[in-house]
Amino acid sequence: YHLYTEYGGFRNKKLIDFFVKYADVVMNRYKDKVTYWMTFNEINNQAGGHEEIHNWTNSAVKIEAGENPEEMIYQAALYELIASAKVVKLGHQINPEFKIGCMMAYVPIYSYSCNPADMMASVKGMEQRYFYNDIHARGEIPTYTLKEWEAKGYHIEYTPEDLKALKEGTVDYIGFSYYMSAAITTLEEIAGHKLTETGPEKIVTNPYVKASDWGWQIDPIGLRYVLTTVYQRYNLPLFIVENGFGAYDKIAADGTINDDYRIDYLKAHITEMKKAV
Repeated sequence: YHLYTEYGGFRNKKLIDFFVKYADVVMNRYKDKVTYWMTFNEINNQAGGHEEIHNWTNSAVKIEAGENPEEMIYQAALYELIASAKVVKLGHQINPEFKIGCMMAYVPIYSYSCNPADMMASVKGMEQRYFYNDIHARGEIPTYTLKEWEAKGYHIEYTPEDLKALKEGTVDYIGFSYYMSAAITTLEEIAGHKLTETGPEKIVTNPYVKASDWGWQIDPIGLRYVLTTVYQRYNLPLFIVENGFGAYDKIAADGTINDDYRIDYLKAHITEMKKAV
């Protein structure tokens, strides 16, 4: 909280050095006890900058009146990614046996229909999240993002030294969470479906999958989709860090919880995981 009140969170480039110093202390303290590390948790949840809770939890950033949320989060996220890369390099110096990865929140975005406009909306939706993983794994700002910044007139600050740091600090593996998938459309209205604005495009309920008590779409095949596409994109080891099922569990008279629905959920996801190539 002090980093927010005093510096404005990761909108301030000074936080890069603060983060590296913090990591230096922790990694040296546990250099002989911990092998696997991840720098930032679900860093791509803030993509787009429209969710205040994610702007805050990911970057300690609050969008001020008159600011463009997407532009500000791109800047803060780039500083985080530079910090991450510097920590990867530092960690390998502290202990060459360290395996240092990233942590992505993967919610695959499907095209709601075979309308080419919907298909391209799904591609752009995934690019917004791939931006983070592309930098973590490839060590450079992707061309599609540079073109977007140019088209939208965004002024994102970075130096040649920052780009060098990104290249020198690519991750050893990719950790990710997977809970659900989503569908996107460019249609203005779909009978019987709630559409959630994300800009010109809208997130829509997928009629082919069920949902949990909290409305999270249950899509085991989506896990296989993520495993397959992410591995093919980066050719790095994958680590499923989070997956699970929430429900209104009822306690039986004997004090037990018969959660066959949770067993079915996990079984279906494990089955799809085994099919991934």
